[in-house]
Amino acid sequence: MTNTTFSRRALLRAFAVTTVAAAPVMANATGFLRGAGDVRRLRMYNGRAGESLNMIYWVEGEYIAPALEEVNYFMRDWRTDGVTNINLRTVDIMSAAHNLMETTEPYTLLSGYRSPETNAMLRSRSSGVARNSRHMVGEAADLQMQSRSVSQMFNAARACNAGGVGRYSRSNFVHMDCGPVRSWGG
Repeated sequence: MTNTTFSRRALLRAFAVTTVAAAPVMANATGFLRGAGDVRRLRMYNGRAGESLNMIYWVEGEYIAPALEEVNYFMRDWRTDGVTNINLRTVDIMSAAHNLMETTEPYTLLSGYRSPETNAMLRSRSSGVARNSRHMVGEAADLQMQSRSVSQMFNAARACNAGGVGRYSRSNFVHMDCGPVRSWGG
């Protein structure tokens, strides 16, 4: 008899593969998730932590709790290792914008959750960091991609019409959040 052990990540991957094979396509998705179908996936890379995430987190109207725990950990404050729950609408906006760009390249995550200490430190170095940043409550992400321009990412996120979208062309990233619908930057 062989003793086989599975890591949590391996079990999630096995579940995701099984779920994708069984999931039908939904043609009538509403709102900003039109075209998202019955399966939602998030693909990201975090260079600071050297980690990748390619995670199905929603299937047929249900969020997958263990997958969301992985997303929360992945988007942690890398400076303090602080983790918080990332707002589900923020995750959905990132996923929907990614789908609109029709690419399999993962986002590069520059900033997800930020502890108040990290936000204060960044604010002391840059006037572009908000005092009450949505990053501090798990409602925002700063993202970039190699295969898509800042303008392409910005336009995809704005097309979702679901939250805040900031274009930071000089710094080569786009901010996405689940706050009021608004946009800024150049």
